[in-house]
Amino acid sequence: MDPNMFPTKGNLIRAKNSYALAKQGYELMDKKRNILIRELMELIVRAEDIQSKIMEVYTDAYRSLQQANIELGISNVENFADAVSTKDNIKIKSRSIMGVEIPYINYKAGPMELTYSLYGTTESLDRARSAFIKVKELSVELAAIENAAYRLAVNVKKAQKRANALQNITIPKYRELIKYITNALEEKEREEFTRLKVIKKQMNNKRKEK
Repeated sequence: MDPNMFPTKGNLIRAKNSYALAKQGYELMDKKRNILIRELMELIVRAEDIQSKIMEVYTDAYRSLQQANIELGISNVENFADAVSTKDNIKIKSRSIMGVEIPYINYKAGPMELTYSLYGTTESLDRARSAFIKVKELSVELAAIENAAYRLAVNVKKAQKRANALQNITIPKYRELIKYITNALEEKEREEFTRLKVIKKQMNNKRKEK
């Protein structure tokens, strides 16, 4: 038998303290879970909005690219594309939500630098270039949101599991332990009280006999 289950006043105090801590832990886990779920729902809404925008921009970008290929020729468009700088200003940072580190991307596209001559090009090439830059911005933002949503979902599951363990296992365990020790101590006190009454009665009888 676990020594902590022996019906003593010390074990009763420890059981009550553990019970209080378990209840507090459950409340914190439940609060954490609800906050993370709320944050996750907000990210899902943002992700859906960005995905719809990306589809629109992609459609416009490829339509303009096809037009530029027709007007300038695919090989010429490829040469113009090779001249576009791949340099970016992506910086990954993080923020904490209820102890969960959530990455976010700080990205600034900066001014659009013209990497080809206006002579010999068409408006469709300019539109395609502008649209693909917008696609990149949206893709970076979507990647950060999806990564954050994944981490939140994982931690929501963990918080739910811990909250369930506290609610369904730990808290009932200490509640039953407190009940068991309390009943045992009360029974012991009743037995002690009865024993003292018997001893007192015997002592009174002896006095009367004298």
